[in-house]
Amino acid sequence: MQKKKILVLGGGYAGLECTLRLEKLLRDDEAEVTLISKHDYHYQSTLLHRVALGTYSARKARIFYRKILNKALFIKDTITKIDINEKKVNGNIGCYEYDYLVISLGFEPNYFGIEGADKHTFALATINWATKMRHELETKFKDFDGSKDPNDLSFVVVGSGFTGVEFASELGDRAKELCEICGIAPSLVKITLVSRGEQILPMFSPALSAKARTKILKKGVNIVRGEVIKCQSDGVIIRTDEGEKKINANTTLWSAGVKGSSIISASGIESKNDRVLVEPDLRMPGQENVFVLGDCASAKKRDIIHAPTAQLACQMGAHAAKSLVALLRGNKTKEFNFNHKGTVCSIGHTDAVGFAFGVGIAGEVAAFLKNFIENKWLYFIGGLSLVIKKGQFRFRSSD
Repeated sequence: MQKKKILVLGGGYAGLECTLRLEKLLRDDEAEVTLISKHDYHYQSTLLHRVALGTYSARKARIFYRKILNKALFIKDTITKIDINEKKVNGNIGCYEYDYLVISLGFEPNYFGIEGADKHTFALATINWATKMRHELETKFKDFDGSKDPNDLSFVVVGSGFTGVEFASELGDRAKELCEICGIAPSLVKITLVSRGEQILPMFSPALSAKARTKILKKGVNIVRGEVIKCQSDGVIIRTDEGEKKINANTTLWSAGVKGSSIISASGIESKNDRVLVEPDLRMPGQENVFVLGDCASAKKRDIIHAPTAQLACQMGAHAAKSLVALLRGNKTKEFNFNHKGTVCSIGHTDAVGFAFGVGIAGEVAAFLKNFIENKWLYFIGGLSLVIKKGQFRFRSSD
């Protein structure tokens, strides 16, 4: 009999985890697994803020699929449409048929219709975006003697979740280094973190959030509570309890929210913010052979809503792989249960806050755990040699 075709769309945490698990679980005669991604490399999206600030090189951040896949086929193509009825997927260079489909196309920035947000802000969605931001940020410092524009050294970070806090805090450290390199007084640098709510990192307890606030304030980051209503090339306009005000800055990072891939809605698949409300076993409603994972999926259980994306995505990928093997062998799938192992938010390279196994942690212990989590993923996909080449350790290795 002809082998079944399993198609995995997207090579982020969920898609790559699913593909690698299938390589280990499937017998050679059971199915043909194909991973399709618009890039020929995986990158840890949790490290994009470091790529954007130049504290982790884009070269080290790329992990090429063909170097880590053993049995699965990899195709580099940009998906344009998913045809569920015909069991076909269209890309820019080809059309692909499947028996089983895994949709894990990742995330896109959610601008919530705010004027100018898509045109005048950066978003850490890909390595290319992060690399572009790094170049512009460093250029602002290097050319400051010529421009003398104070807005060139003013930075706004919109959103006080993981990405916003991690970027703002690391920028506080990086700005000091760039000032020393370029001969600029550190007092000229202005970093503003705009938080919609009173508490930053709202997924944490008030006590952990307060610790994080204290730490980033010490790094020279100003925290402003307000709602961004307009983004411009030279700053953002926010609405506060006292009224509207403008924060001047020539560089703005948008980290106020994400949504699923726009390919979902473009394909006519029912969703909200391009996230499919999946069944308990992660299958698309009404589709026995289609799984939706990661940022493209919206699970019904409340404990998943504020889960850390990478951890959740990896567990979804592993579950989908086991479910696919079960279906191929004529067995039933099981309900997906998320095992929340804790989460950590870095506050610079050697500091962090978070919780693990229900216990709050902070400082270098938390930073060590953050690096351990990143290195554990590298070990899973490429072994010890990949950890040595690209791992996160106590000190930076790419300045």
